[in-house]
Amino acid sequence: MNHRLPGAINHCWKLLIQPSHHALAAPSTALTRYLSTTRVNNERQECQVLVVGGGSGGCAMAAKLSNSLGSNKVIVLEPEDKHYYQPMLTLIGGGMKRLDQCFKQMGDVLPKKAKWIKEKAIEFHPNDNAVCTSGGKTIKYDFLLIATGLQLKYEKVPGLVEALETPGSNVCSIYSPKYVENVYKVLQNTKKGNAVFTFPNCPIKCAGAPQKIAYISDHYFRKMGRRNDVNIIYNTSLPNIFGVPHYAKALWKVVKERDIKVNLNYNLVEVKSKDNVAVFEDLKNPGKFFETEYSMLHVTPPMTAPDELVRCKELVGDCGFVDVDGATLQHKKYSNVFAIGDSSSSPNSKTAAAAAAQSPVVFHNLMSVIKGKNPKDSYDGYSSCPIVTGYSKCILAEFDYKLTPMETFPLDQARERYTMFLMKKEFMPLLYWEVMLKGYWNGPALVRKLFSILKFNKN
Repeated sequence: MNHRLPGAINHCWKLLIQPSHHALAAPSTALTRYLSTTRVNNERQECQVLVVGGGSGGCAMAAKLSNSLGSNKVIVLEPEDKHYYQPMLTLIGGGMKRLDQCFKQMGDVLPKKAKWIKEKAIEFHPNDNAVCTSGGKTIKYDFLLIATGLQLKYEKVPGLVEALETPGSNVCSIYSPKYVENVYKVLQNTKKGNAVFTFPNCPIKCAGAPQKIAYISDHYFRKMGRRNDVNIIYNTSLPNIFGVPHYAKALWKVVKERDIKVNLNYNLVEVKSKDNVAVFEDLKNPGKFFETEYSMLHVTPPMTAPDELVRCKELVGDCGFVDVDGATLQHKKYSNVFAIGDSSSSPNSKTAAAAAAQSPVVFHNLMSVIKGKNPKDSYDGYSSCPIVTGYSKCILAEFDYKLTPMETFPLDQARERYTMFLMKKEFMPLLYWEVMLKGYWNGPALVRKLFSILKFNKN
């Protein structure tokens, strides 16, 4: 099965099609060693379903599961105090939203029927149906749902962390709440020279965001009357501007009209902030490097699944993502393990919209396995990326595993539209907080079907 996904994602998918079977074993040596070296009063807990991660997918699934199974059946393992609506970070970078509008307290969004343990998963022991936590707990589960998301690895690019944390360096990133507020400050301070935007050589969450902030910056410079003095460069490690040809065609038109220089197969490998220089490798000619001076550098960091998960070779494939079947989202070896969202090996674009579309599939399949039945629901790879192209326009990209458009509305969504911008800016945050996280939003499939019926009846 070839979904024609670009670059590293397609490579990972090919490596992850090794079928195997679930098997239980006696307590592992690693788990026994962990228990023997932790404090004597090690707390042991048990649950029917353990959800690791309280992000988009984890929170939505915890709500669905606890509503169905009842109170005290689900444990959510999540160390953070705040839950961020990450799609808003791009708008914060452009000065359209504030950081305090982007998050809520974790305790306010997690379902009340589930038990929240505010600790981190540090060891996974799937052969023992156990997860060990940063607080010394050992949680035994009947079923495990992995929803850890991705971690940002800024440190993988030499010089980048120092640059981000040095005042006045003109290096910024929308991807972290720690750094996002500086993006608009850098925009305001950039008067001339090169404004460079990067896309790393690995799968990332929200793959459209690196160019969204480039388009927003272009629009900002035009509003400020500086665009003639600022050269905008988008350096992406991918072989195309966007993975879906239908939308790539539209985006090539956008960059041409706005005089944005796009370099394909270019990967950031070092930041020399004292000299205002970024070093890139030409991936078509490995080992060939070149330097670019910048007045503004926006960096999308490399990303991986959490280190603690990657270390569990029983759960992950060669690329470090949870080794699940792309249709059922059930683990290929452990039948009582499922994954949702960005840490899954399913070869879809990693977005909150994908997690929403995955949630009913994971829920129904997990409930089937709980009842001793085989999983039957299938995920089609749906994902959505609202590509903001300025302060008033947006292209709403929706597509499946085969990179075929799956557009919800009865119009050409490859066109820049103000209505789509308003939906992205105002409606989607409400949908996220009030519907998705409470377990009621399963993606736009039903809306798409209703529009299709209306269109058919009209014809």
